[in-house]
Amino acid sequence: MIVTTNDLFRHAYGKYAVGAYNINNLEQTVGLFRGNLGKSRTNEEPVNPELAAPFIIQISRGARGYTDKRFLEAMIRTAEEVFPEAIFAVHLDHGTEETCYDSIDSGFYSSVMIDASHHDLEKNIEITRRVADRAHEKGIVVEAELGQLGGVEEDIVGSVCLTEPDQAAEFIQRSGCDSLAVAIGTSHGAYKFSGKQGLRMDRLAQIQKAVPADFPLVMHGSSSVPKEWVDRINKAGGKMKDSSGVPEDQYLPAARLGVCKVNIDTDGRLVWCAIYRETFRDKPEDFDPRTPGKVFMQAYAEYIAHKNQKLGSAGQLASVRKSLGK
Repeated sequence: MIVTTNDLFRHAYGKYAVGAYNINNLEQTVGLFRGNLGKSRTNEEPVNPELAAPFIIQISRGARGYTDKRFLEAMIRTAEEVFPEAIFAVHLDHGTEETCYDSIDSGFYSSVMIDASHHDLEKNIEITRRVADRAHEKGIVVEAELGQLGGVEEDIVGSVCLTEPDQAAEFIQRSGCDSLAVAIGTSHGAYKFSGKQGLRMDRLAQIQKAVPADFPLVMHGSSSVPKEWVDRINKAGGKMKDSSGVPEDQYLPAARLGVCKVNIDTDGRLVWCAIYRETFRDKPEDFDPRTPGKVFMQAYAEYIAHKNQKLGSAGQLASVRKSLGK
């Protein structure tokens, strides 16, 4: 069942964060749905209530243009039929104004993100306001961004500029956005931190205090970049340098400070890369594309279930359903 991110955030606020996972293909889609229902091997497995979680599917501009956006939309619609127990939002990630309008008019997305954070404050507010007004006419909710993250992922390139608490409050009031992605030290891509650097929880606490009560905040660039998966990639012929991400034990403290949505993309790519490299290494005679696909879907489902436990969303599906009156 497709719902809005606001539907999910009202239930999550102050208790846990909802995982927002980017997808690009069939295998990621199936693994994502299985993982969020506590399944791993088959679509027919019973839902595991201790692991079942609400979630957000994110579609980036890169994913929309990879082949054709209609393929992704059709896969998600099919997954909704195959997994009728799932409760999730469909979200445009890092949209331009033009992409947001296209997504709003498509009738498919329940949430869009307008990323005008590279503009100055006034221009960011102006663009976000236009998108919010148009989205709200159709019951679609809007995420915006204030401040800038470092790192590189797809076509997102940024230098770190932490969100100012007072500006966040002004931005929300004037732009009409429904949730706000804030810069508190995270970065896009696999190379986020060096040494023991981590999230700026002090800045997050200041932002939560400054913005309206119970206003949902979002963390981008929040993959944990597990060493296990990086090592597996390198042992199978990869050449990833030392990398690190957001420690998983920081997810729940951030959720208690108003973070309702945590974006995770890089980790899914790492799982994909490791599984496919290992398959090619271990089964060089096998040319069946389904061989690594089957292994990946199970591994990704298990990783999603693990991630939801760290976010605190695991086991929340039944309660979310009740809160929605479904």
